[in-house]
Amino acid sequence: MKIPPNQLSSSVQKALLPCYLVTGAEPLLVQEALDLIRGGARRQGFGARELYIAGTDFNWAELNGAGANMSLFAEKRIIELRLPTGKPGRQGGAMIVELLQNAADDLLVLVSAPKLDRSTAASKWAKAIETRGALVQVWPVDRRELPSWIGKRMQEAGLTPDRNAVRLIADRVEGNLLAADQEIEKLRLLLGEGPVSADDVNEAVANSSRFDVYKLADAAVAGEPSRALRILGGVRAEGVEPVIVMWALTRELRTLGRLANMVQSGVELGSALQKSGVWRNRQGIVRSCVARHRASDFYRLLKVARRADAAAKGQSGEDVWQLATDIVLSLAMGSAKAA
Repeated sequence: MKIPPNQLSSSVQKALLPCYLVTGAEPLLVQEALDLIRGGARRQGFGARELYIAGTDFNWAELNGAGANMSLFAEKRIIELRLPTGKPGRQGGAMIVELLQNAADDLLVLVSAPKLDRSTAASKWAKAIETRGALVQVWPVDRRELPSWIGKRMQEAGLTPDRNAVRLIADRVEGNLLAADQEIEKLRLLLGEGPVSADDVNEAVANSSRFDVYKLADAAVAGEPSRALRILGGVRAEGVEPVIVMWALTRELRTLGRLANMVQSGVELGSALQKSGVWRNRQGIVRSCVARHRASDFYRLLKVARRADAAAKGQSGEDVWQLATDIVLSLAMGSAKAA
């Protein structure tokens, strides 16, 4: 069966199914759907959880063995499988089907993946999960719906935002729900419950700047490598998801690349900054960054950023923090100096 995300909580409370496939392009919403299922499973006695991440070198026999092994204390178990690419391949698909066929009542199979393309959604393994259990497809929050989504999340966190506060957060995160959730949590920790204004949001950002991914991007663009590396270390120490860090850096690189191309085509930089929507208080540092780079530098760094994003999502074995460091240094110093 298919279960809409907004009906998942009531469905799990009513009856826990033997298997679930949760897919979508929004990591936060996928994670929250998985949390709902895990919480329902724990309430029904599933005390053990085994996690498998099917990367490029994953041994599928481990998954098959996990399904066959009995718990030492006959404990109900969750077998959770993450598919970073959404494509387990022929062997992996066959192993998932076999796991479902042999699963006993004391086993819950939980599979998560990015948004599936049409052929993968129609594959035998995906259909087997949907037939025996449920498919939960998580859809992105539309940009027009984002302020409403943010306002509701803030209210759930005990905050009472005014309209300008909600709009300011929506503008800052540009559709990234993980970043929005982090902003809301930051406000809750700094301000406590109660009213929130746009001034409160700006002040909270200033008070937490040393751990702020926006300040990380600003330091790199401003050509301050030492400060940028300190902020990157603080962000990492605070446990900020590397996906958020790479989102902020990638957004900056795209803007810089677009500006450099416009200048190469004869557009005056001041006009290009206005057309690209760069805030007035950032135009100085953006000008300096464009001046010390070629357009090709930004597109080369975008390729590195794509690798880092894949590493952050478990799709490769590269060190995401080292790649982020390389991007920050190159952006702050210029390619020749960073090398």
